[in-house]
Order: sequence, then structure tokens, then C-alpha cells
Amino acid sequence: MTRIIWAIQAAVFYLLTGAIAVIPRRFSRSAGRLTGKIMYRLLARRRDIAIDNIRQALPFMKRHSAWTGSYDTAEEIALATFINLGISIVEVCRMYHGRGAELFDSMSVQGLDNFQRAKEKDIGVLCVSGHCGNWELGSLSFKRHLDLNVWAVARKQNNPYLNTIVEKMRMGYGNKVIYTKSALKQMLGVIKNNGVIGMLTDQAAGEQNGILIDFLGRKAWALKAPVVIAHKTGVPVVPVLGYREDDRHVLVFLPEYTLCGDRTEVGIAQDIQSLSRYLEEFVCAHPADWYWVHRRWKRAGQSSSGSSAT
Repeated sequence: MTRIIWAIQAAVFYLLTGAIAVIPRRFSRSAGRLTGKIMYRLLARRRDIAIDNIRQALPFMKRHSAWTGSYDTAEEIALATFINLGISIVEVCRMYHGRGAELFDSMSVQGLDNFQRAKEKDIGVLCVSGHCGNWELGSLSFKRHLDLNVWAVARKQNNPYLNTIVEKMRMGYGNKVIYTKSALKQMLGVIKNNGVIGMLTDQAAGEQNGILIDFLGRKAWALKAPVVIAHKTGVPVVPVLGYREDDRHVLVFLPEYTLCGDRTEVGIAQDIQSLSRYLEEFVCAHPADWYWVHRRWKRAGQSSSGSSAT
């Protein structure tokens, strides 16, 4: 019975995304905005999580030097976040059904020389990012803009039929997938072969594989894998961030991050904290382009009074 349900879910997913994909390009942004507004109204639990997260972070953000000042309330940012998600959903549907070329062509890619300098070391590249802008578009655009196949670290879908569909769609743009379960060994193999890996590192980690840092004024658990892998392999770590600017997506490659050199837990914590500052500054500059709807600060205790905006 379970397999029948899985098959139905996969079929519905394919048909629904296909229907969205055929919306004419000139109407797709409006359709995405409408989708986001509907999600904001209907997904009450996710909306409340986003508003609560933003409300607690907003005082820190408004003190930060990167703050844009475009929003006054948590509700305004939350609504804009859902609108971005709605537009992203429509874009992803188009990509998954072979209509991604026009989206890639309209993108602006900045700091590409930062990536190229890291790649020239011939020991692979580890790109670390977060759920920013349309992160799926950013990931799938690597082949177009870098002429490289990229290994993306992702969670495997519980529905195997749905997972197969999504995997084939992603591979159609040159991406390959490393699933999070037992990912380390495969990641080390990719790096050994001078490959490029993309990781989204902004969700709450478990205590066994994470480290406690300050993020947007509160304590948060952060994944320490990027720094551990960099210590093991020497792979360059390049932060990558994306945001929406009018009708196009901007992908920014920042300069390679230099590890502090301390391989103890204290040093790892220092490096993870430093890497998190890139995302922190990004969120303050583009608050509606980050995925506020997940519980980023779970299990980390109360607000941190020691954090300060820079």
C-alpha cells in the first residue's frame, strides 16, 4: 500500500510541476508572487515560525552595518520571504521540466574570479552556502556558468519514486547528488578527484556533529563538517550566496576563506563562527531572501547577549 501511495505522490508531483512549468514566462513571476501570498495565508505554522524567528533577530539586524532598512516589521519580511519562495517554486518547476536556460541566462554572476583562483589549486573546491534566494537555481546554474559538474549535498526523499524523479531532473543540468547519510566518505572521494561540492550549511545541526555559535544575536548549532573536511583535505572553502534583484537572480562567489590554523574544537568553532558571519551579513542586507521558515535556533537555548552587530 505504501508503494502505491508513493507512486501517486510522485505522479502528482510530476504533473503539477509540469503544469506550472508551462505557464508563459511573462506570467510566471506574477504566478509565483500569488503562490507565495497563498502560502503565507494557508501555511499558518510555517508563517508563525518565520515571524517569530524574524522578530527575535530584528533588533540585531537593525543594528548591523549591512541592514538595508527596507522593512519595519517581522510580518513585512515574512510576507516578502514567502513571495520569494513562491517565485522560486515556479522557477524550479520550469527548470525541472527543461525550461531553465532562460533563467540561467538572465542571472548575474559576481566574483567568479574568486572561484577560479580556488579551482586552479587542483585540489577540488568546497562551496558553502545557505538557503538564500533561489538556492536550487544557484546550484543548477553551475554547469552553465562554470562549465563544471557539481556534486550537491542533499537529503534523500523518503519517497523513492519522488527521489528518482528529482534526481534525474537535477542531473539533467549536470549536477550529481551526495546524500547526507554517510556523505563524508563520498565527499572525500570527490575532493580527491579534484571535484566541486556544494553544501547548504545554515540549518540547525545536531549536537554530535555541530558546534555552538552566535547567529543573528542568538546561539545556534552549526554544522562543523565544512571545516573538518577542509582540515582533512586542504580543499579551498568558497562561500557562495544568492539573492533576487528585480527580475533576475544574482550569484556571488566570495573570496576563499582562510582557516585559522587551529584544529582543536576551539579553532573549529572560530572558523565556523567566521564562516557564519558571511551569511549573517547577507541576511541583514537581503532579509527577504533567506529561508526563515525553519527552526534555525532549536536546541540552542536562550538568546545570546554577547553578540554584537558589526
